[in-house]
Amino acid sequence: MEVFSSPEFWVAVSFFLFLGVVVYFGVHKKVAAALDARAEVIAKEIDEARYLRAEAEKVLADYRAKEGNAAKEAEAIVALASKEAEALAAETSRSMKEHFERRMKLAEDKIARAEQDAVREVRSVAVDAAVAAAQSLIAKNLTADRAGQLVSESIDTLKSKLN
Repeated sequence: MEVFSSPEFWVAVSFFLFLGVVVYFGVHKKVAAALDARAEVIAKEIDEARYLRAEAEKVLADYRAKEGNAAKEAEAIVALASKEAEALAAETSRSMKEHFERRMKLAEDKIARAEQDAVREVRSVAVDAAVAAAQSLIAKNLTADRAGQLVSESIDTLKSKLN
């Protein structure tokens, strides 16, 4: 009976007793149920993580699409602003040119009127000087006989033109 006195025997007996108690009380079922429950929780967490990842990828794709659209809109806005600036510059240039041309026309008209006024005044002064010179010459050179002769000629000319 040396078998009963060896420690290995008693370790084996106690091990099998322990296994028997574990099986009797259904600990293995409880451990399996706990592991299954934990596996379900982990599976749910993995599914939720996959769902969140898919959502994050959708949000990222939407963000990238919006970013691309924003860049295109910014380029369109810049292009539109550039076109409007060019149009405004052309309109301003045209307006300034028209304004300059009107001012030049007004100045040319004013110069032409001043020239006409100056010509009229010079003519008037020349006529007045000619009349004064003629009066002076006539007064010096006209004799009574010659004055009578001129009056007679003028009356004859006038009669011939009136008849």
